Amino acid sequence: MSPITDRKIRLAVIGCGRIAKNHFGAIERHADDLELVAICDTNAETRAAMATTHGVPGYAHLRDLLTEAKPDIVALCTPSGLHPDQAVLAAEHGVHVMTEKPMATRWQDGVRMVRACDEAGVHLFVVKQNRRNATLQLLKRAVDEKRFGRIHLVHLNVFWTRPQAYYDQAKWRGTWEFDGGAFMNQASHYVDLLDWLIGPVERVQAMVSTTRDIEVEDTGVLNVRWRNGALGSMSVTMLTYPKNLEGSITILGEKGSVRVGGVAVNDIQLWEFDEPRDYDEEVKAANYETTSVYGFGHPLYYKNVIDVMRGQAEPETDGREGLKSLELLIAAYLSARDGNTVSLPLEY
Repeated sequence: MSPITDRKIRLAVIGCGRIAKNHFGAIERHADDLELVAICDTNAETRAAMATTHGVPGYAHLRDLLTEAKPDIVALCTPSGLHPDQAVLAAEHGVHVMTEKPMATRWQDGVRMVRACDEAGVHLFVVKQNRRNATLQLLKRAVDEKRFGRIHLVHLNVFWTRPQAYYDQAKWRGTWEFDGGAFMNQASHYVDLLDWLIGPVERVQAMVSTTRDIEVEDTGVLNVRWRNGALGSMSVTMLTYPKNLEGSITILGEKGSVRVGGVAVNDIQLWEFDEPRDYDEEVKAANYETTSVYGFGHPLYYKNVIDVMRGQAEPETDGREGLKSLELLIAAYLSARDGNTVSLPLEY
């Protein structure tokens, strides 16, 4: 499809729940380039409130929105299990797709989304806003510049809390079909770091447990071996008392050690390398206070989407990039279910 260069990009938000406010905020930040033309939600009260707040039509059905509002792109903020069918439907209408994480709850559904958008000639963007946070941008630069030398060990913690009341907000929460568990939903941005920062994964081992009254796991541990020889692990729980405690990553290499902690990888707590670089002075400035585990990456993520739609950039996180973390998640669940080691890739 041709780039949109002579007008604002028409965008519709599908699903007006918890994460949608980050999208509305990002759209407002980019008002010179984006025009919100419609919202969609199955809840009549929510739909009416959001339509009034934003001064746009509200739709109960995505098909009607696509036909009548004619957006250039839709932002899928719906339960994860709904993303595949909605992405395929949008693609069939020639509409670009931006989907929240995870892109799907099943591997084949993720593949189906990529193929549908390929065949329709539309972009599929998968939101990975944490990558845009200043702390992780510095860490990514250090890894890309091979400042660690050989990476020996990597560890991630996601110690958050989600009470039973959180899962009771909606019937889809805590289900295998629509939500996924602590790894797939709450900690999926941290699973994304395993491949994005360190590289392709060779194999994984996982164990999970469930304490809340839900189908999926609320606690899990994951062991990882990367193709480059590095070893790593990840500990995740939504049972931390009494509030969110930590979202962190630690990388230990032959020439460097870094720990990025805080409640959501927002605080560089250790930054030691054998050879200094000029941007080391930016470390303290990169740290930021956050009241939200989402961080502040959505407006930055939207900037790339706008640039791609204008024909000025390539997608930072497209459907195939999104499949990498989905593949890791599915491998972890297979390992936990069967009690064995799962090798990647899942398909050849």
